[in-house]
Amino acid sequence: MADAVRPVSAFLTVSSRSPFFSCQPVVARPSSRSFAPRIFAARLRIMAESDPVLDWIKGDGGATKILRSAPVGGGCISTATRYDTDAGSFFVKTNWDTGPAMFEAEAAGLNAMHATGTIRVPKPLKVGPLSAYSRGSFIIMEYIEMGSSRGNQAELGRQLAEMHKTSSSEKGFGFDVDNTIGSTPQKNPWTDDWITFFRDHRLGFQLQLIKDQYGDNDLYVKGQRLMERLPTLMKDLDNVRPCLLHGDLWSGNVATDAKGSPVVLDPACYYGHNEAEFGMSWCAGFGPSFYDAYFKVMPKQPGFEQRTELYKLYHYLNHYNLFGSGYRGSCTSIINSYLAVAR
Repeated sequence: MADAVRPVSAFLTVSSRSPFFSCQPVVARPSSRSFAPRIFAARLRIMAESDPVLDWIKGDGGATKILRSAPVGGGCISTATRYDTDAGSFFVKTNWDTGPAMFEAEAAGLNAMHATGTIRVPKPLKVGPLSAYSRGSFIIMEYIEMGSSRGNQAELGRQLAEMHKTSSSEKGFGFDVDNTIGSTPQKNPWTDDWITFFRDHRLGFQLQLIKDQYGDNDLYVKGQRLMERLPTLMKDLDNVRPCLLHGDLWSGNVATDAKGSPVVLDPACYYGHNEAEFGMSWCAGFGPSFYDAYFKVMPKQPGFEQRTELYKLYHYLNHYNLFGSGYRGSCTSIINSYLAVAR
């Protein structure tokens, strides 16, 4: 017998694993006393209404029966659910504290990557609000049956390079919408110059957040000095071509489908310098076969090794903002090393 169908509101569990960081577990904080009644009230209201997710699946999704539904683990920002129907399976993410803008940005990134025809991503199908009574929202995507391993790293490197090679933007560096990197806002205003974009909307934005959240003026000041030296540190970059980046490529966002072909998930897309894609390599586990295949399609540029830590710094700063001062040492070490050579 098929499992009883539970509404989206039934799946409000929180995993201890971050959707954007596998190197260390994230412990969910207990809900405050004021939080639980609000969620409970929202549940009651939505249970009294029609479920917008089920309405879409049984409408535009083409299903007439929901055979079963089950939670899918792996994230702490949103709740994930698989719906099996007589029209196929759907993957649904819901978030009770964020409006549709976050999922609309995710859908925009997935659609942009899908349009390149290079590497597989889950195709977004619908984004919408959960209820008029809450800020919650949902995204429905195609369900991809995943394989049991990360598959062929060389093929992943080749397909990623093909995506970078075939994509471009006449608008410059940025993206049509702002999005998030983890749960941190990521601003993507169109900018003509890559160094300016990376300075102001990547390093500068994160440094300002650290100063505002933690009062870390020492790191902020050192970061300002580093940003002043970026033209020198990136002097080998004459004509950077903006290409589409996944933006948050770590091991938890890489998988394989049932045939063993690469699949990438949960993007934080923008158009940028292709090398910035490797900023999360410290938590990605890419091996020599990945890089060998990548550089056969996208040849390594002069100064690549000297820029690597700069692109990692953006993600270390973001982890400082997300998880606290345990990442301060890594940020400080990178900044100090560049200040020492840029005198």
